[in-house]
Amino acid sequence: MRTFGQLLVRGLIVGLFAGLLAGTVAFVLGESRVDAAIAIEESNAHAHTHAPEEDHHDEEPLVSREGQKAGLFLATSLYGVALGGLFAVAYTVLRRKLRTGNDAYAALGLAAAGFVGIVLVPFLKYPPNPPAVGDPDTITRRTVTYLLTLVIGLLAVWAGVALSRWAARYGEVARLAGGVAGLVVTVVAAYLILPRINEVPETFPATLLWQFRFASLGTQATLWLLLGFGYAVAVDHRPARQKVTV
Repeated sequence: MRTFGQLLVRGLIVGLFAGLLAGTVAFVLGESRVDAAIAIEESNAHAHTHAPEEDHHDEEPLVSREGQKAGLFLATSLYGVALGGLFAVAYTVLRRKLRTGNDAYAALGLAAAGFVGIVLVPFLKYPPNPPAVGDPDTITRRTVTYLLTLVIGLLAVWAGVALSRWAARYGEVARLAGGVAGLVVTVVAAYLILPRINEVPETFPATLLWQFRFASLGTQATLWLLLGFGYAVAVDHRPARQKVTV
């Protein structure tokens, strides 16, 4: 039996590598879209200057774009380490409740549930937006609703698991149907209650918007996929096959 400290250290290491690779995906797929969105934002800002005789000096950002791109890997690495630690804690707490004797399958199932509840459910309701999209006056409202959706996503996963276990007495088909129904009904009900937020300007290119959103989703998918498979390898302690001597 491995100690909690060993499981935690392995989670932190796996999270670090997952964060680095997720940062690479974000850099390759997302940074060009961010640059394009910033160019649109700056163009709109120049178009709305009040008077030509006024001398408007653009304020320099606290961190340059080159610094932001370099800091992207630091940010995703730190996020990956933190997520890896939380994943190890969740695995330790929930391992006995997961109905599988295989530690690797347990890690993969937990990662899949985390991705659905923490990433996919909030994404479908409030997908991320690039620069030049969003009203600064509503940032608090948007943050609160996003966090609320994240909590609802976790509750939806719990509801799906609970209903799946209840329906298991009626067979495998009922177990699967119950799990899907518990998840979907909870999410749909929450979506109908939560407010609709759409602050995308009509002039903003739809292609660029969805390219940015799918790049964000791809980054998160990479992080959770590597976290799940990496931790599955880290906790898998199946003995090696013994050689048969003739």
